[in-house]
Amino acid sequence: MTFDMNLVQRGARLRRSPFFEATQRYGAKGYTVYNHMLFPTCFADFEEEYWHLLNHVTLWDVSVERQVEITGPDAFAFTNMLTPRDLSKCAVGQGKYVVITAEDGGIINDPVLLRLGENHFWLALADSDVLLWARGVALKSGLRVTITEPDVSPLQIQGPKAKDVVQALFGDAATKLRYYWFLETKLDGIPVIVTRTGWTGEVGFEVYLRDGSRGDELWERIMAAGKPHNIRPTGPSDIRRVEAGILNWGADMTLANNVYEVGLDYLVDDGKGADYIGRDALKRIKAEGVKQKLVGIEIEGVRIEMNAIWWAIAANGSRTGRVTSALYSPRLKRNIGYAMMPIAYSALGTPLTVTIPGVGARKAKVVPRPFVDPNKDIPKS
Repeated sequence: MTFDMNLVQRGARLRRSPFFEATQRYGAKGYTVYNHMLFPTCFADFEEEYWHLLNHVTLWDVSVERQVEITGPDAFAFTNMLTPRDLSKCAVGQGKYVVITAEDGGIINDPVLLRLGENHFWLALADSDVLLWARGVALKSGLRVTITEPDVSPLQIQGPKAKDVVQALFGDAATKLRYYWFLETKLDGIPVIVTRTGWTGEVGFEVYLRDGSRGDELWERIMAAGKPHNIRPTGPSDIRRVEAGILNWGADMTLANNVYEVGLDYLVDDGKGADYIGRDALKRIKAEGVKQKLVGIEIEGVRIEMNAIWWAIAANGSRTGRVTSALYSPRLKRNIGYAMMPIAYSALGTPLTVTIPGVGARKAKVVPRPFVDPNKDIPKS
């Protein structure tokens, strides 16, 4: 049966992706809302999809990664002002994982940035309104920029056989891409950008469709190329992203957090010559030190289901922090996750108590993160 969209949508306020009909046809079992769009969450059991990702290849509709496009004579200077990363170190044809920072150092978004030209950038967004932020910043900046949302809709091809599928579709030029680099090309006349990126910690690519009217064509061409490799559409794998140490904006970090709290301090280039929004605040925070920190945790007992809200966490009998993401890892055979903890309780091995609604108290402890492949050897391979 076709999924009953009345369960999640009334009226035309929420947008549908160019691949929406395909996700319905292939049996999407649930949707969420992300960047004002419908986002398919699963086509089968979450654990079943996780194992398929680890052993085969999966296709994700991630059109909800809406793009902010920045062009114009001052596009480089403007985009460089939005982030602590030094974009002079980002070549045309290269991508970077970046943070967009507020004046107080808070994290507005953590997009993947693509540099398509000297003064041409895309920001592939997490779930927050950077288009509005960027246009507001531009208003009184005095810089000559045009900021729009282009007709661009990404898909992800993820898993150990992803290269085989991409090879069949795009040839050596795509499969030889270095991690976080990309190429502009066409597939049977369908304009796309292919990037060596993903949200899994596995070998992966993203295919950015540049003509929304051709979504169904692109989907079916990828499925046909993937058929010999047992491709199947799935939702995003939270299990795999937590194992890999990947954070989810809105859950593991918000505007109230800064890079030093969540372990993304490598996204700040201290030697950056150009000024950027939040620079003074981040310098102060680094000098003073943070009061809380996002840590890895392991929760004892039988398997848990993924948290739908932040869970309370205690140390020494007093509530001290919150669990931001927690779930069961079938590969590791234990419950893992992240927790935002006061610095005093962030050291490895610190004993904790997690209160799970409807279940009760569970013992836990602080452990290293990421839980799998800390050097990212898999996605870089």
